[in-house]
Amino acid sequence: MKKTILLSVSVLCLVLLASCSREETISLIPGDNLEGWHVDVPAMDNNPDTLNPFIVRNGMLVSLGTPGGHLITDDIYSDYRLVAEYRFAGEPGNCGILVHASTPRALYGMFPKSLEVQLQHEHAGDFWCIQEDIIVDNMIERRGPEEDWGVSEGKNRRIINLTDSSEYDPGEWNTMLIECIGDEIYVWVNNDLVNHGYDCTATGGQIAIQAEGSEVEFRRLDLTKLD
Repeated sequence: MKKTILLSVSVLCLVLLASCSREETISLIPGDNLEGWHVDVPAMDNNPDTLNPFIVRNGMLVSLGTPGGHLITDDIYSDYRLVAEYRFAGEPGNCGILVHASTPRALYGMFPKSLEVQLQHEHAGDFWCIQEDIIVDNMIERRGPEEDWGVSEGKNRRIINLTDSSEYDPGEWNTMLIECIGDEIYVWVNNDLVNHGYDCTATGGQIAIQAEGSEVEFRRLDLTKLD
């Protein structure tokens, strides 16, 4: 009887431990009023009638591309996995997901201080340093001469990704997975590891979606907090 009780207690402890460590995933796709996010579009400053480039359409978050700006989460996140399913609605072009975002309009009066994970067609997974920095292996090969590196205007802020053929054909849905763990950032595109950086100068912040010239649909934007 005592062994049976001890076994039952052990099983219960394992169940409770598994329950406590279970990862919770939330969708960041907002409702029609973009709750949980705020819009930062410079063109709106002096003209309240300016088109909001971020909408929800058929259950999807859509960046219309213009006017340029950002949709930024109200909340701050660290140590998480973000899964985005996206496609260019028309002609493929440019967009990005910014992680560890903080000070607004810190670069060119437009971009918040952050680390951008590029969505631009044929360059998905590149890093762009926006007043934050990160290190990757083979830095000179992937970023150019060291004397040109920097995080501000006029500096080489782009770090080229590891693959050339991870994106699907235009019009098809792509899946990007971004993991931010401490000062490291991992990026997969359609199951290919396309970038990994470490010693990032930020370890948490807001998440932002760009409007940068092309219409992009997001049918999934799921965030899982990592223990």
